[in-house]
Amino acid sequence: MSLRFATAAAAFAALTLPAFAADQVEKAPPSGPYKKVSELVKLPDFLPGLGQLYVDPKTLPAGPFLAYDHNGRLVSTIYMLPLDDLSNKDKKFDDLASPGGKVDHVSVSYNAGHPGVEKPHTHVVLWHVAKPEEARVAK
Repeated sequence: MSLRFATAAAAFAALTLPAFAADQVEKAPPSGPYKKVSELVKLPDFLPGLGQLYVDPKTLPAGPFLAYDHNGRLVSTIYMLPLDDLSNKDKKFDDLASPGGKVDHVSVSYNAGHPGVEKPHTHVVLWHVAKPEEARVAK
């Protein structure tokens, strides 16, 4: 299975699964087991292009990561899928959830690695806001 197909399949699956209750994750900090990523690994509190991230530590490295703007409003749900897993024909990504609810659009990009997810991986970003609103986490 090609990386592109696997990533597209993962994104499609995430769009079709039910979300958690929106009132639990709509504003930062989210309820439940989510922890601020910057308190778990050596990363800044706010990552330009992604936002302020929260994750349930049990779901690392893939996530989902909940991403918030400077005002604490949810903008996206992010999965960080290791390339080793994406190229493994036995590994499935058919149970990705979208905790933030409705997805407006999806973006997929390569990342060489960073603290918390050191190996090369793909960011699958399920945007809960319209494309122009991505600017809320640009800087």
